[in-house]
Amino acid sequence: QVQLVESGGGLVQAGGSLRLSCAASGRTNRVSMGWFRQAPGKEREFVATISRGAGRTYYANSVKGRFTISKDNAKPTVYLQMNSLKPEDTALYYCAASEVYDLPLRAVEFGFWGQGTQVTVSS
Repeated sequence: QVQLVESGGGLVQAGGSLRLSCAASGRTNRVSMGWFRQAPGKEREFVATISRGAGRTYYANSVKGRFTISKDNAKPTVYLQMNSLKPEDTALYYCAASEVYDLPLRAVEFGFWGQGTQVTVSS
């Protein structure tokens, strides 16, 4: 089992920055991690992923160049640095972990999920 706890969400003006954190515990030595988000009335969408081991990354086109995913294996914690935020980035952001896939991109490829942290970007 892997337990995930997100933090760092909040209210920010457009153009601002936030850094989300996801603290992992349990069986974490071989997991890949990712971030998803879900806005009201919309489906959950992929944001970014970082592989186990080498830490390869992949981003959704909507956040590429603005968001950065990183990890600290010693803690272990994964981060999502979000810059140049837009109102359309407003959503509940979820951290997820996968024991199976090296670079998971789809929600079904993740077996463990956090409770989410709210990000609201005002215009």
